[in-house]
Amino acid sequence: MRQSPPPRTYRVKSFGCQMNVYDGERMAELLAERGLSAAPEGEDADLVVLNTCHIREKAAEKVYSDIGRLRREDGSSPLIAVAGCVAQAEGDEIMSRAPAVSMVVGPQAYHRLPGMLEKATKGERATDTDMPADAKFSALPARRKAGPTAFLTVQEGCDKFCTYCVVPYTRGAEISRPCSDLVTEAQRLVEAGAREITLLGQNVNAWTGDDDKGRAIGLDGLIKKLAKLPDLQRIRYTTSHPNDMTDGLIAAHGEVDKLMPYLHLPVQSGSDRVLKAMNRSHTADSYLRLLERVRAARPDIALSGDFIVGFPGETDAEFEETLSLVDAVGYAAAFSFKYSPRPGTPAATMDDQIALAVMDERLQRLQAALNRDQLAFNKASVGKVCKVLVERRGKYPGQWLGKSPWLQSVHFEGEAAIGDIVTVELAEAGPNSLSGRLLAPTIA
Repeated sequence: MRQSPPPRTYRVKSFGCQMNVYDGERMAELLAERGLSAAPEGEDADLVVLNTCHIREKAAEKVYSDIGRLRREDGSSPLIAVAGCVAQAEGDEIMSRAPAVSMVVGPQAYHRLPGMLEKATKGERATDTDMPADAKFSALPARRKAGPTAFLTVQEGCDKFCTYCVVPYTRGAEISRPCSDLVTEAQRLVEAGAREITLLGQNVNAWTGDDDKGRAIGLDGLIKKLAKLPDLQRIRYTTSHPNDMTDGLIAAHGEVDKLMPYLHLPVQSGSDRVLKAMNRSHTADSYLRLLERVRAARPDIALSGDFIVGFPGETDAEFEETLSLVDAVGYAAAFSFKYSPRPGTPAATMDDQIALAVMDERLQRLQAALNRDQLAFNKASVGKVCKVLVERRGKYPGQWLGKSPWLQSVHFEGEAAIGDIVTVELAEAGPNSLSGRLLAPTIA
């Protein structure tokens, strides 16, 4: 590759989960600290970072398509860095297939991106897929910018090895960040304007650490410490594993006012045989009993989940068991996907792969049930008076959009500003949002 002048502008494009959004924000902060500016919307950037997600179907092939679309009309390309989970999984293969790429950096090594960039301007190409998670966080700059809501990664990696999932291979083993570091970062986010913080992790409720007295605490202990930050108004966390829902964390939902009444707890299937084949360490019954305990601690909690249809060998009867579980829970929201094989995972080589047409039909039926329950939850909210955190302007003049405690999108009109927490009466429900009537425009 030829030498190129140091880039002045950058653009980070993040795909996939909230953890990728967090990583993208941190990479942007690294680049800004080195004097680069975010490219204005609609203008070419000197450096483009593709922060990839391996959960996307045909994720690697889509990355190569994204790289191709960066070619300019004159045939030139910006400096290109491929980051994230596809970078971790593909490594040097990206360099071989995409000569336009200068840097390939995994999700545990992106703190070394500035050094790789310096080499790239000299015409050197580099791949870094090491996994020194602790070193990454200690090398990142202090948080200086935040909107009304912010993400905070507290835990990375996964030790569960579900047979369909690439996360243990692309993110590594479970690692928890130190409690004191998290409190410091949360304080800086609040000082930068965050009213709500969502704690992130591949298995966020597996987080463990020591408090300032050296006592071992779990995620519930961290939540209680963060709740003491005076200007932090709301706390959420995602994504959780059923086996890591401790008694203390369940109790925290009823004890900590700032912990919002919302829990995303993936189940994936309602069939015990399929769950065992997935290497999920829970059964449909243990999952339902766990939800009963959560609801006992916080009766108004909104529940969300993840589902995979068409896992290898799933029969019609086993899919019906999933529908029965959905009926039993009554989810306020959910994410559902057709199974797609991920290279290197055990499920990719299992017998009895399900035909695409069968998966399509099952997904349509599942999503119809989930959409039914989401609309029912929203309709049941009509008449409630709640606090709404204002996140942005709505589509129409004078309209605002924010989130209810149950993570519902709520739009209303009246006197407000981004970052305000206002009192709203929920007046009308649709499948994906509610409209409300502003009762108290003052900040809570």
